[in-house]
Amino acid sequence: MGDSLHLSELRIVLLGYRSAGKSSSGNTILGRKEFDTVGITAQCVKRQRKVAGRQVTVVEAPGWWINFQLEQTRKLTKDEIELSVSLCPPGPHALLLVLCVESSFIETSKISLQKHLELLSERVWSHTIVLFTHGDWLGDIPIEQYIESEGESLQWLVENCGNRYHVLNNQKREDHMQVTQLMEKIEEMVAGNRGCHYEMDRQRIEILEEKRRRDEKRVKDRKMTVFIRPLMGKSHHLSELRIVLLGYRKAGKSSSGNTILGREEFDTVGRTAQCVKRQGQVAGRQVTVVEAPGWWRTDHLEKTPEPTKNEIELSVSLCVPGPHALLLVIRVDTSFTEIEERSVQEHLELLSERVWSHTIVLFTYGDLLGDTPIEQYIESEGESLQWLVKKCGNRYLVLNNQKREDHMQVTQLMEKIEEMVEGNRGHHYVSGE
Repeated sequence: MGDSLHLSELRIVLLGYRSAGKSSSGNTILGRKEFDTVGITAQCVKRQRKVAGRQVTVVEAPGWWINFQLEQTRKLTKDEIELSVSLCPPGPHALLLVLCVESSFIETSKISLQKHLELLSERVWSHTIVLFTHGDWLGDIPIEQYIESEGESLQWLVENCGNRYHVLNNQKREDHMQVTQLMEKIEEMVAGNRGCHYEMDRQRIEILEEKRRRDEKRVKDRKMTVFIRPLMGKSHHLSELRIVLLGYRKAGKSSSGNTILGREEFDTVGRTAQCVKRQGQVAGRQVTVVEAPGWWRTDHLEKTPEPTKNEIELSVSLCVPGPHALLLVIRVDTSFTEIEERSVQEHLELLSERVWSHTIVLFTYGDLLGDTPIEQYIESEGESLQWLVKKCGNRYLVLNNQKREDHMQVTQLMEKIEEMVEGNRGHHYVSGE
């Protein structure tokens, strides 16, 4: 190993899966609370400070789900991971790959991590240190013993990072020695890389930045259509609302039903194998909500069992004379590709082509958007999601089912439904015509 050199400036990027401890690690490195450890990091966050005589820049990139493969991660997150290295020009000295020692690191985790990291090219490994968090959980166990006990996947990762690793205990931020040792390891790695930092692919960064500019323009245009449309016609207040929830499995249909009705009515643990109907008074309206069973998100219609298809078709008959709105539930924390597009189209059109004029896209897991506008997610995700939103007449809303006490989001949903009914000349969806 070469002798380390003292760098007057250090540029660091924090990468890793969600809830690994990236924000807390950034705060420990900078010696104060600079990163939000409660909210969701949906876009890169950059912070700077003098630490131990050095000007330190830390960029936190959004994380992915530990059990998600690259193709399941939304495009916005993938783009932000690639852009993260451009926020500390001319490039980071170190990429810290954050892993929580409380979470097991198995083969699927390894494949997911490898693919996400290699968004930044194969060169990334020579500039990466594994940063283990929740060091207090280890107790007296040496990190080397933990690495050996975890098995081949973690050992492969550490070896791929040149056997560079460090443990942080973010509960002991006052222990400056752990940060000093991390700085020394970074400088040692830089010396081993002949004083070089990670080199960005500038052409790729330019492409992503241009894409972001185009997306931002389309976001403004999309917002304008949403704001202008209510002025075109005053929706009338319905004393009764009939709603059907449709979507793939684990999209958040049951939780959305509970948020709409303002109480626990749908089982969020078990699987919905048959339609479930619940009713309640909401904001002065009699509201009926029917939840239909979901399909697997990437399955074509022919793979869905006949009982599930029959229940989807029956769902609209459980709120006679027919639903005012069909809410197509989609998660915002996952990708929406051509495969999902085809699956959604085939399953929805079990109810006929007319279904689209009565459908609103209901985006769930709104808390995982952070400060990102839903329009930015729609634009960044690409043509398949944009096709879906357009097919539904550009009608969409975000629900944060973690904030059920926020009644305004349900009020806005009711208003959107009434607006749609008005656009449909007061008609609800009628099956079998």
